[in-house]
Amino acid sequence: MALYAITIFLSAFLLFQVQPLIVKIILPWFGGSAGVWSAALLFFQLLLLAGYIYAHALIRWVKARTQMALHVSLLAASCLLLPILPPPAWKPTDAGDPTMRILGVLLVTVGLPYFLLSATTPLLQAWFVRRTGSRIPYRLFALSNLGSLLALVSFPVLVEPRWTSRHQVFVWSGMYLAFALLCAAAAWVSRHGIGSGRQPSAEPSGSSPVERPGFSQLPLWASLAACASTLLLAITNHLSQSLAPIPLLWVVPLAVYLMTFILAFESERFYRRWIFLPCLVPALGAIAYFLSESPESVRLRMLISIFVIGLFICCMMCHGELARRKPGAEHLTLFYLVISLGGALGGIFVALIAPRIFRSYWELPLGLLACALLGIIILWNLAIPKLGAWPLRVILLASACYFGWYMAWHERRAWRHASLVERNFYGVLSVEIDPEDNPPARELVHGKIIFGSQMLDPKLRYQPTTYYGPTSGVGRAIRAMEEKGPVRVGVIGLGAGVLLAYGRTGDVYRLYEINPLVVKIARSDFSFYDHSPADKQILMGDARLTLEHQESQQFDLLAVDAFSGDAIPVHLLTREAMALYFRHLKPNGILAVHVSNHYLDLEPVCARGAEALGKKAMMIDDDPPEESFLFWSDWILISSDPAWFQKSSFDDADMEPATAPHGFHAWTDDYSSIYKILKLK
Repeated sequence: MALYAITIFLSAFLLFQVQPLIVKIILPWFGGSAGVWSAALLFFQLLLLAGYIYAHALIRWVKARTQMALHVSLLAASCLLLPILPPPAWKPTDAGDPTMRILGVLLVTVGLPYFLLSATTPLLQAWFVRRTGSRIPYRLFALSNLGSLLALVSFPVLVEPRWTSRHQVFVWSGMYLAFALLCAAAAWVSRHGIGSGRQPSAEPSGSSPVERPGFSQLPLWASLAACASTLLLAITNHLSQSLAPIPLLWVVPLAVYLMTFILAFESERFYRRWIFLPCLVPALGAIAYFLSESPESVRLRMLISIFVIGLFICCMMCHGELARRKPGAEHLTLFYLVISLGGALGGIFVALIAPRIFRSYWELPLGLLACALLGIIILWNLAIPKLGAWPLRVILLASACYFGWYMAWHERRAWRHASLVERNFYGVLSVEIDPEDNPPARELVHGKIIFGSQMLDPKLRYQPTTYYGPTSGVGRAIRAMEEKGPVRVGVIGLGAGVLLAYGRTGDVYRLYEINPLVVKIARSDFSFYDHSPADKQILMGDARLTLEHQESQQFDLLAVDAFSGDAIPVHLLTREAMALYFRHLKPNGILAVHVSNHYLDLEPVCARGAEALGKKAMMIDDDPPEESFLFWSDWILISSDPAWFQKSSFDDADMEPATAPHGFHAWTDDYSSIYKILKLK
C-alpha cells in the first residue's frame, strides 16, 4: 500500500508542479499573453485524457508482463528527455495566433513525462485493486489530488520566490527520476496480480458482480467534468486579463478546482446537496454582477475572492455529483476516462473554439449558465431533506432564465457604442464612440481599458490624448528631446498610434506590436499613423524577441507601453529586458515605462531594474483636469543622464525619484514575484 500511495502522491505533485513552471518559462516567447495559460491548460487536459486512455486500454486488453514491460520502457524513454528545458528553436518568428506553436513546444518538452504522470493514478489504482481485491480505492484518487494541491500551493508561495526557473527545472527533473524508479518498482510487484488481459472482478470472492454503468450515465459524467473545466479556464483567463498572467492567478483557481475533487472523493460528508445546490444561485449571481463591473470600481481582494468562492461552489456541485455517481472499482478506469474527456472538452471550448466563434468573452457566462442547468437536471428527480426539491427547482430555473437574460442584456449594453468588436488570441478589441463624451472621441478599447483615443473635432484630431498628453511623463520626455532637433523614438505597443501625434518631419518612429488585430484597427479606424510626417514603421512580433535580433537602433527615447488592459507582460520589465532596451538607446537616451495600473505597483520593479544598471529613475504622476481628453497616468523615466530632468519641459512636473522598499529584489528572466507589488486595497 505504501509503494502505491507514495508513487501516486509523487506523480500528482510533479504533474501539477510542472504546469506553472514550464508555462512561466515559455510565457515571454508568446508576448506574456493570458491566452498562453489557456492554451497550456488545454494541452495538459489533452495529455491527461491520453494518459487515462492509455491506462484504460492497458488494464483492459494487455497481459500482465506486457503491461510491465511496456510501461517501464516508456518510463526509461521519458528519462532520456530530461531536463525539461524548452528548445529555443520553438520561439516564434512571426506574429499571429501562436496556439499550435505553444502546444508543440509543450509536446516536445514535457509531452512524454506528463503523459506517463497522467496515467499513474488510474493505472496504479487498477493494479492495487487487482492485486489486493480492494473494493473501493477512491481514497488513492483523493491522495493524488492532495499531492496536486500541495504542488500548486507550494509553487507561488515557496518555490517561485526562492528559486530561479532553471534551478526549478533541474530539481523537478531529479524528482521525476525518483518517480520513474518508484513506478517501475510498482509495476514489478504488480506483475503477478494483473489478469491475463480481460478485466477481472475487483470484488471479493462470493460478492455479486458490479453492474456496468449505463450509457446514459456517461454524458452526465462528461458534462459535469466539462462544466467545471470550462469555469476553471474561463475564470482564470478573466483574472489574468484583469491583473497579470502570473503563476499566482493560475494556481489559485486550479487549487480550488482540485480541492473540490479532494473533498468530494474523500468522503460523502463534505458534499451536502442541501447546502451547495441552494448556494449556486447567489454564487452565479455574484460572478455575473462582477463580470459587468469596471476594474477600477472593484477592490482586488474582493474581485479575487468573489470569483474564487464562486468557482469553489460550482466545482463542488459538479465534482460532488460525480463522486455520488462513481461506479465500482471494476469500472474506475472508464470513470476516469470519461471525466478526463469532459475536462478536455471544456479546455477545447475555452482555448480553441471560443476565441474563433465569439466576438467577446462569452465562454464564462455560458459556463455559468451550463452550471445552473446541470443543477436543475440534478434536482429533477431528487428529494432533498430539510428543504424540498420543488422550491429549489423553481428558484434555480428562474435564476438560470434571469441570468441568461441579464448576460445577454449586459453584452448588448456593453457594446452599444461600439462600431467594431473583434477578438483573437490576445483578447477582445473594440472601437467605440460615446455620445456623452465632451469633446467626442473615437476610442480603442481592450477589454475595459482604453488603449488610446482620437478626437472627432477636426481641429483637435491630431492632439495627443489619454495617457500621452504633453504633461505626461512620455510627453515631457519627447518635448525635451525635440529641443535638440529630429529624434529617433521606439514604441513598444502600438495602441491607436497616439504617440505618432508627436512625430515631425525628420523624426524616426519604430513601433513594435505583437497583435495583428491592433495594427489592422489602428490603420483602418484611426489616422495617427497615416497622418504623421515622421519616418515610421511597424514591426510585428513580440517586441523583446524582435529587439534581440536587431542591430542597435540608437533611439533617443524608447517607450514601453505593451500592457493588455491591467495585465502586464512580466518579461518586458526584467533586468535583462532593460539591459536590452539600453542597448538600443543612445548613451544619454531615455527609457519611458508606462506603469499606470489599478492593481499593481510597478514602481519598485522599475526602480530596482534601473539601480541594477546604474541608471537614474524618476516617477512622473500626471493628473490632468477631468474635463479634458487626457487621463491620469504614471510614467517612470530611466536614463544615464540626470540632466534631462532639469529641462524646461519638466519644470512643473509632479516628479520624484522612483524607489523600492528594502528587501525588494530586481526582477530577472529567472525570478519574478508579484506579492510585494499587489495593491490589496
